[in-house]
Amino acid sequence: MSRKSGSRSSSRRSKKSGGGSNVFDMFTQRQVAEFKEGFQLMDRDKDGVIGKNDLRGTFDEIGRICNDQELDEMLADAPGPINFTMLLNMFAERSTGEADDDDVVAKAFLAFSDEEGNIDCDVFRHALMTWGDIFSAQEADDALDQMDVDEEGKIDAHSIIQMLTAGASDDAAAEEEAAA
Repeated sequence: MSRKSGSRSSSRRSKKSGGGSNVFDMFTQRQVAEFKEGFQLMDRDKDGVIGKNDLRGTFDEIGRICNDQELDEMLADAPGPINFTMLLNMFAERSTGEADDDDVVAKAFLAFSDEEGNIDCDVFRHALMTWGDIFSAQEADDALDQMDVDEEGKIDAHSIIQMLTAGASDDAAAEEEAAA
């Protein structure tokens, strides 16, 4: 008898998960796990919702001070409270399955920059080795070797953005024309 009730319950589970589209189906298990890890890092008060104080703490940790207006604008991107499922939905809406848009790349680097547009090399290295697709120390060093670091340990965010986005190909084309 326990076998029979076990099969009914598993059949109920499969019907529930098999029907309709689900935001969790849009990502691999690894991606969902990484999003969950990021969500848990940002959810400072551990209430299951990312709020203004959670965002402020996250940005403070990476060395970027945001004012209330910036935080409110970020929170306004969501149609409701940002729980984990809402965060996944937001990623899904912006995800095309292709390479990141130039503005996404730019915003990612600008999130690390100070008022002058500089990124602290040590803070950035730490971030590379802590969040997202975690870099090894060697991989972080290799990435930083590709960037111009000044004598104060700062990286010009705009030069990195230009190198990684369409702006770099425009500059290369201009240099080729000038050389010809």
